[in-house]
Amino acid sequence: MAFKKKMEEKILDVDASMQGSLIFKDAVNLRINGKFEGNLETKGNLTVGPTAVVFADIIGDNVIIGGRVKGRITAKERLTILPSAIVEGDIYPAKLNVAEGAILEGRCWMLHDFLNAEELARYLEVDLGSIMEWANSGRVPGNKEGNDWKFERKAIDSWVASGKIDK
Repeated sequence: MAFKKKMEEKILDVDASMQGSLIFKDAVNLRINGKFEGNLETKGNLTVGPTAVVFADIIGDNVIIGGRVKGRITAKERLTILPSAIVEGDIYPAKLNVAEGAILEGRCWMLHDFLNAEELARYLEVDLGSIMEWANSGRVPGNKEGNDWKFERKAIDSWVASGKIDK
């Protein structure tokens, strides 16, 4: 007889004032209702509640903004900006949903499954010269097509998560 072990859902609901860097290596459902300042990296779902004020660079899978966020947002799967949201800063979503009434001030670059060298430099926040050096030396996963490099975003995410990136 086989038993299936139910995965316990990890939920973290923060209603406090926090500062610093939060990095979650395992998938969580994180909800911020208070104030946060710093850097935030999550796997799973991140919700910024309607009363939250966040000054941070955010990297996450599914990011839902209902409050005020100032900073760079990278959503590897989906970014949802609710009607109550005020977002100031550059966003990098794979998919984007902006509700009527939401305020978005900044630039948007849609993430694609494949990135060229310039897009990868923006994605990783490094200079183009470093990307070209890494690509030509085989340190970053990519494919050369003619004179141009193509990088699969999922392979890049795995490469970064493995700690092999050398900024």
